[in-house]
Amino acid sequence: MELFTIDTGFFKLDGGAMFGVVPKSIWNKMNPADENNMIQLAMRCLLVQTGNRLILIDNGIGEKQDDKFFSYYFLHGEDTLEKSLNKHGFTKSDVTDMVLSHLHFDHCGGSIEWNADRTRYQTAFPNATYWVAEDHWNESLHANPREKASFLKENILPIEESGQLKLLKEGERFHAEIDLLYTKGHTQQMMHPVIPYKGKKLIYLADVIPTQAHIPTAYVMGYDVRPLDTMKEKTSILQAAAATGDVLYFEHDPFHAACTVHQTEKGIRLLEQVII
Repeated sequence: MELFTIDTGFFKLDGGAMFGVVPKSIWNKMNPADENNMIQLAMRCLLVQTGNRLILIDNGIGEKQDDKFFSYYFLHGEDTLEKSLNKHGFTKSDVTDMVLSHLHFDHCGGSIEWNADRTRYQTAFPNATYWVAEDHWNESLHANPREKASFLKENILPIEESGQLKLLKEGERFHAEIDLLYTKGHTQQMMHPVIPYKGKKLIYLADVIPTQAHIPTAYVMGYDVRPLDTMKEKTSILQAAAATGDVLYFEHDPFHAACTVHQTEKGIRLLEQVII
């Protein structure tokens, strides 16, 4: 099993929203805000090559939205999904499994693209099965007012229409060697692949712990629908990782992809950076 970091570029979100109740005087030291109070965030995905399968976890914001939409999020950087795949010798057509942690637009926007003459949408990974948690899929179709703006129908409905969608119930797997951990604080149901890695495991955190700066328990996003549940879920994940030495993989950290953690007098904190 071989793992590749897939960088799809950077975007910006409001720093206060990203850190919730944590004062700016604290979080600004870790991820400095610009004049609009926006902070830089990565859209970092993960590619897993195992046997005859090529598994991509999340796919960034995509390229099909209009300029007005993109202007809200200040997309920047040289990396794209396609460039990152090509760098490792792959194309979108090589992907056999497209695993979506959840269906917020910055995680699944690359699922769908325009066809050649921009007359209709099509799946960006024509040979892939798209794996989504069943409860979360159903929630995305009937979104609550808090999350509605994050669920874009053009990112979601064409997957089902393509016939490539497979829904997973909790306890089911899409691959024999990859476990799935579920959390419910950020959204109705978020799916975290847990992947064998150098004798340990690597946990794809998605938005339960979006950056390394969010490791302290109270550092929870204002976007979460159930922040107290997120805190409990974070604590469980971090305690287990500190005990086992497992690697934490961050989708949105602008500086570092992965790390290990350990117990300190102040709680669980960063131990060392890990290069994937």
